[in-house]
Amino acid sequence: MKHSRRELALSAAALLFGARALAEKRERFEVTRSDKEWRSLLTPDQYRILRDQGTERAGTSPLDREKRAGTFHCAGCDLPLYSSEKKFDSGTGWPSFWKPIDDAIGTSEDRSFFGTRTEVHCRRCGGHLGHVFNDGPRPTGLRYCMNGLAMDFKPADE
Repeated sequence: MKHSRRELALSAAALLFGARALAEKRERFEVTRSDKEWRSLLTPDQYRILRDQGTERAGTSPLDREKRAGTFHCAGCDLPLYSSEKKFDSGTGWPSFWKPIDDAIGTSEDRSFFGTRTEVHCRRCGGHLGHVFNDGPRPTGLRYCMNGLAMDFKPADE
């Protein structure tokens, strides 16, 4: 039986969202809200990324070009996630960091889209932030590739 691209994409999305729901049932988070509350607090694009493990298009986030000193916070619960001191230009089109703030994130295995990656989420609300890869700079060798819409930037001088 031959399937259209749309049918395959919908099947992959169903697997992805089902896996997310199962993961949230297994892991308890400090900040929990109903789906209705999340939708009222987040923009539709933020909801798609933080709650449904979506991804923004590369090169679209102003946070990728953010150079000021400050802190990047979870857009879902305001937890500080990354210091600007650990940010670098990865050339990927997404804000990238080589180290998170201590006790800010959690990780899980992401088996969506026919591969295995390490998903990064906010340890306080479980919001999807992006993925971590082993091709970053020293000293960690890690690249935390984050969705800009999943974060808010707070400059150090404010």
